[in-house]
Amino acid sequence: MRKRVVAALVAGAVLALGCAVGTAPGGEPEATTGAADNPGRADTEDEFARDIESAVTVAEQYWSDVFRRNGLAFEPVRQIAPYRADGEVACGQEPIPAQNAVYCSAGDFIAYDIVWAFGAFRKIGDAFVYYLLGHEYAHGVQVRFGLQYEYTIEQELQADCMAGAYIGGSVQAGRLQIEDGDLEELRAGLLAVGDDPSQPWFAPDAHGTAAQRTDAFFTGYQRGLETCDIG
Repeated sequence: MRKRVVAALVAGAVLALGCAVGTAPGGEPEATTGAADNPGRADTEDEFARDIESAVTVAEQYWSDVFRRNGLAFEPVRQIAPYRADGEVACGQEPIPAQNAVYCSAGDFIAYDIVWAFGAFRKIGDAFVYYLLGHEYAHGVQVRFGLQYEYTIEQELQADCMAGAYIGGSVQAGRLQIEDGDLEELRAGLLAVGDDPSQPWFAPDAHGTAAQRTDAFFTGYQRGLETCDIG
């Protein structure tokens, strides 16, 4: 998955100002940073950084268009903050754990474990980066729209749908190009982050099974944002 124009990534440490940690994809892709994971792949840290930059820039362009069409001003997520260690970045008073990615509404930033995310990039593919950033950016948009949820799983599946709409809409607009294998990579990533089937749907940290998350994402990807129940 590639973008034609790349902008600079805003990164660095974040001082959060309260509130709870935002939610990330529920599971953790089994990924390492070793080149032996996928022989023949030439993915590098520079390529990973470019894909992160691209995913953020395209998300900002997509959501800016959505807000403008609805007569609203769009304010991008304030910061994208990579981290390497458990608790290196906090959301409010809550340290963000390793092997995770979150949107923090307290400081209006997205934080992601760069070691874990790069490992997933190496193992699954570059399309996973666009999903990961798209899902977390969707949480920022949910806050901007003032959306409310009775259950966490509603918020998470909607964010998956919105991530699909952002990728699908950006492909239609010519900002992203789908390459051979990208859709398979997206499916693999969604399978990796699904809840265990034994997880109760009403649990506070429920995100949805692999089947639910895949269905939500591809509903948004194929049919657009209007299918994501934003209202």
